[in-house]
Amino acid sequence: MVDLKARNSAENSARGSYGRLLALLAAASRDIAGAEDALADAFERALTTWPRDGVPSNPDGWLLTVARNRQRDVWKSAPHRMNDPLTSAPETYDHLAELDPDAIEDKRLELMLVCAHPAISPAVHTPLMLDVVLGYTAKDIARAFALPSSTLAARLGRAKRRIREAGISFELPDRSILPERVDAVQAAVYGAFAIDWHTSGVEMRDGLASEALHLAETLCTLLPEDPEAHGLAALILLSTSRLPARRIDGVLVPIQAQDVQRWDEATIARGESHLRRAHAIGALGRFQLEATIQAVHCARRHTGSTDWATLRALHTTLDALAPTLGGSVALAAVTAETDGPESGLRMLDELDGTERFQPAWAVRAHLLERLGRVEESVVAYEKAISLSADVPTRRYLRGRADALLTR
Repeated sequence: MVDLKARNSAENSARGSYGRLLALLAAASRDIAGAEDALADAFERALTTWPRDGVPSNPDGWLLTVARNRQRDVWKSAPHRMNDPLTSAPETYDHLAELDPDAIEDKRLELMLVCAHPAISPAVHTPLMLDVVLGYTAKDIARAFALPSSTLAARLGRAKRRIREAGISFELPDRSILPERVDAVQAAVYGAFAIDWHTSGVEMRDGLASEALHLAETLCTLLPEDPEAHGLAALILLSTSRLPARRIDGVLVPIQAQDVQRWDEATIARGESHLRRAHAIGALGRFQLEATIQAVHCARRHTGSTDWATLRALHTTLDALAPTLGGSVALAAVTAETDGPESGLRMLDELDGTERFQPAWAVRAHLLERLGRVEESVVAYEKAISLSADVPTRRYLRGRADALLTR
């Protein structure tokens, strides 16, 4: 039986350090898939070794040592030498021998920029970063992109091989080429936040949520005049400021029903500061618009009501500037507040690709409930429940459906 303390320590390292350790290993070898295998082996050994010998004082250093030793074994093997004669093994050994996770700067940003290299298909830039740097599974990412897991896994595998075969450098690119890659990096940071926010309810993985914010604010430091970097940081801060109010007794609480007194004022103020900085630069973008939407919601703590007209205008602009399925569903939901549920439902009916999109079914169920179409509403709630990946959301939706059935 695996010791609980050892398992928790390994899981904490996986959540908080996976991307950092993988970036160090991959930078040494330029072989992402090989680095993933080595790190997976290290975590597996941790679960068998730590219960017996105790959790090391530096878990990350222990994992890095085991992983790099695994890499050395692979590089020294006859099959590897025969199949990959171009690898400069001795130089790689020397580099790995000096690695110390506590003494070397964070390499995740470099790895994200590698994933956004022009030699890699743009369609896989963001999924690759989510997989490699932020530790999401192909299943998580496929759900977010509405793709079959097998399809996404194949694309990720091809991209990793491309990085290795092309010998793409893991050095931080010159700042002059940052602008051409930063959009993909921002999209991945947003994706890391959004996957947890929309599929994990209040059970967000704290390490990943904080890492998304850390990376967003790192981008603000690297590119202080990039309004979207500040907009992204603002979006994450303003959204997560409501985390303390998103659950009561394990059930999701929709934003309109949340106790505004439980929202975190310091986090809101920090987000608003980034948003003001973004607006001062003067170029409008997707993340600024999304952050402004969150700021309007946060303003309810002062006004006591939601400015639906302003929200509709912002969502309409967002849908025109950066159309997404989620954004279109949100616009339908907001339109229902200004023009009535029939209008929102008509907008949902006009959308394509909603068959397996949970937010669309949740909004549809709510609008049908408002229209008194009970049987249709229950069916939509059941569909939304079947597509929900987290317990708090399922409990909320189940409560709504059950309430209709007992009328």
